[in-house]
Amino acid sequence: MKKVIGLFLIMILAVGLLAGCGESKDDNASDKTLVMATSADYAPFEYIESDKSDEIIGFDVDLANAIAGKLGYEVEVKDMDFGGLVQSLKSGQADFVLAGMTPTEKRKKNVDFSDIYYTAQHMVISKKDSGIATVEDLKGKTVGVQLGSIQEGKADEINETVAIKVENRNRIPELIQELKAGRFDAIIIEDTVAKGYLDKEADLTSFTISDDPEEAGSAIAFPKDSDLTEEFNKELQEMKDNGELQELIVKWFGGEN
Repeated sequence: MKKVIGLFLIMILAVGLLAGCGESKDDNASDKTLVMATSADYAPFEYIESDKSDEIIGFDVDLANAIAGKLGYEVEVKDMDFGGLVQSLKSGQADFVLAGMTPTEKRKKNVDFSDIYYTAQHMVISKKDSGIATVEDLKGKTVGVQLGSIQEGKADEINETVAIKVENRNRIPELIQELKAGRFDAIIIEDTVAKGYLDKEADLTSFTISDDPEEAGSAIAFPKDSDLTEEFNKELQEMKDNGELQELIVKWFGGEN
């Protein structure tokens, strides 16, 4: 009888040890997964081809997977409105943000940034019959921008010299829809993103506007004092040096940057 009880106790201990091993493995796997916050409405940076799948794809996603993979991490992509991305870092919901985000001085007060990984320009889009061809032509017009974006700041800057009415929306497709419906006279979005819409919408036209060179380009955002900032920067620089970053640029944008 004692042998039976002894054997039974050994089995219980073995099961407990196995369960403990399982928990450690899961915990370890969790430690090796980074949460990337983004706003998946910004093709070709991050978007969903809804007719094919619900997977978030794009240049930023590929870049995140490439850098994180070199550091031994997996990436979980979390979609949210652009205006909530910085807060997601401050509240601990995400480990980093990759969303074509410009490292402005205002944002730097709340989060840290990597080096610049891509530079683009602002583009003003309007209907072909709008008569809008310059910034001065926007006077008295309603201009749409994405909430929390660098373009929102650009519109406010324009408003200081050319009186315009600025309205914001959470998502880029909403801006396009409002423009087509005539509720906006023009919208301002990034030129790389604008290209996809201009290729599909024959009744739209555009022009680019310059930006402060010190506040241009996209960078990866991290919580303040995150160790990941330096780690990502090191791998990002290596990708620039060995041509891997350029390969991604050609893949998603079809040319050099």
